[in-house]
Amino acid sequence: MKNFNLEVGEGEFLAVLGHNGSGKSTLARLMNGLLLPDAGTIEVFGAPLTAKNLYDVRRQVGVVFQNPDNQTVSSIVEDDVAFGAENVGLPREEIGERISFALKAVGMEGYRQATISRLSGGQKQRVAIAGVLALKPKVLVLDESTAMLDPRGRREIMDVAARLNREENITVVLITHFMEEALLASRAIVMNRGEIVMEGAPADIFERHEELLTYNLTLPRIGEICKRLQKGGLNVPDTLDVDLLADAIERELSVKRSS
Repeated sequence: MKNFNLEVGEGEFLAVLGHNGSGKSTLARLMNGLLLPDAGTIEVFGAPLTAKNLYDVRRQVGVVFQNPDNQTVSSIVEDDVAFGAENVGLPREEIGERISFALKAVGMEGYRQATISRLSGGQKQRVAIAGVLALKPKVLVLDESTAMLDPRGRREIMDVAARLNREENITVVLITHFMEEALLASRAIVMNRGEIVMEGAPADIFERHEELLTYNLTLPRIGEICKRLQKGGLNVPDTLDVDLLADAIERELSVKRSS
């Protein structure tokens, strides 16, 4: 990391994009003290992050990594979700309430007694998120949390993240290489070799298609579809809105049929 300056606002949904080795996961680990910087300052809610306050910071900033199996500590869902809350010494009654809150937040309240090994990848990842939520953090960092999931599992996790941001006002930092996922964010940054090289609204960043290519990144699939349709002779706009694109295609096809 070098010349790196980033501020994330409370309640924000930030997407962090970049190719492998760009520094995304290093950023995730710096955010809650899994790594400490050799130089520079990290502040969490106004307090500098140091070796002395790691405990407090990790209660406020929860990180979910890409492999749900590596984050499982118990065989039963409720025991796994309770693990973090038990470790910080919460009363048993409160732990039970937090398990209920966390499982409901990720849509897994019906799986409280389920065996984790029998769950799908998306369900396991939702349980991992619930384990973080049981600590009631203010910030949720998803570090490539959908990388090992199928499309359905990715949608499940993205729906959970968006809902937590919207309904619980939890700050979400989404680290991903799936460009479509970034469309959910209010702001995005692109990293390259440990630096921020692009920043802005996702739609604005994706308009800079040629620049994205220089950092080995591509457009979201809908953006690629627009480019292919244009190359094929259809006069459709560059858009990330599915309904707008569908209307444009229908309009263009109607014109071609009438002519």
